[in-house]
Amino acid sequence: MPSSRTVHLVGSIPLPDSETVFRTVCQALGSSVRRIPDGETGDRIRWIWFQRNMLENHPDMELDSSVEPYRLHQWDGKLLRETPWIKFKDDADPTTVSFPTGYRDAAVESYQVFARLHDEGVIGSDVRFQVSIPTPMATAYMYISPNARDAYLPAYERALAEAVSGILDAIPHDRLAIQWDVCQEVLLFEDYFDERPADYKQQIFEELARIGSLVPEAVELGYHLCYGSPADEHLVMPKDMGILVEISNAIASRLTRRLDFLHLPVPKDRTDVGYFQPLRSLNIPDGADVMLGLIHYDDAQGDAERMATAGNYLASFGVATECGWGRTDPARVASLLESHVRAVQD
Repeated sequence: MPSSRTVHLVGSIPLPDSETVFRTVCQALGSSVRRIPDGETGDRIRWIWFQRNMLENHPDMELDSSVEPYRLHQWDGKLLRETPWIKFKDDADPTTVSFPTGYRDAAVESYQVFARLHDEGVIGSDVRFQVSIPTPMATAYMYISPNARDAYLPAYERALAEAVSGILDAIPHDRLAIQWDVCQEVLLFEDYFDERPADYKQQIFEELARIGSLVPEAVELGYHLCYGSPADEHLVMPKDMGILVEISNAIASRLTRRLDFLHLPVPKDRTDVGYFQPLRSLNIPDGADVMLGLIHYDDAQGDAERMATAGNYLASFGVATECGWGRTDPARVASLLESHVRAVQD
């Protein structure tokens, strides 16, 4: 594990464009950041919502009126939104459907900015361009009708593989890091959805290993484990880190290539040893960075307490927020960056 504390940025940052993100992050964090995302600005700022728009307008997809709409609830029971499910049209062949995810084009466009700023010395010579991509289960469990999900998962995974291939063709591997965003899988473990397959663990572990194998050794590979943040709060408040550790250990044991980093979230009110104790069972390779999402807005004392408790279970770890900042008030960005700086200096 790393010998000095570093900063990890999950993905979305509510700033106008990728150049603003790169300049702002580099100025604030300097050498403490090893990988920088483009902020997922524009259409991507709400994580996968732009994929829903793509699916609704896809010629082979349509709304499924035969089932009740999906109701997304917050951890406290508050209804956040209600949306109709989407399915394949009756005459569509899921084995041949192609989904234009847009992830390849967005990454290549942002990398051009990254490369220019890298050459100008704005971005450090050893900093990598981080591309964060949702897993196949993300859109499948949020937008796709249960009647179509089994057929959709391999089709959408194929589309993501094509996007990754395009990214790998366009961006130098020694400047690239790919992070898989693992949210709906965590929620399945928490039994959040109305139904889940009996073999959900096997499905999840196999999926995470497969998509990891898409990334060649020269490219850094990481996973961001998440409890969702559609209203800038968790969808589920976890009992402890047990599920996160179980999924992390499964990833590490099944990967056929090196694991470079993991991001694990920590709720604001969890400074207690009970939340962190499962970290004693974390079994990942030496050299893999563990990034704990324990930085919260305007909570310096809480940040320090969470770091102190985590230090009882991990000899070394980096710091991050629980999730991306896409739904955060843009006025908070400067303060959040300052909190990260303070955390790495303590």
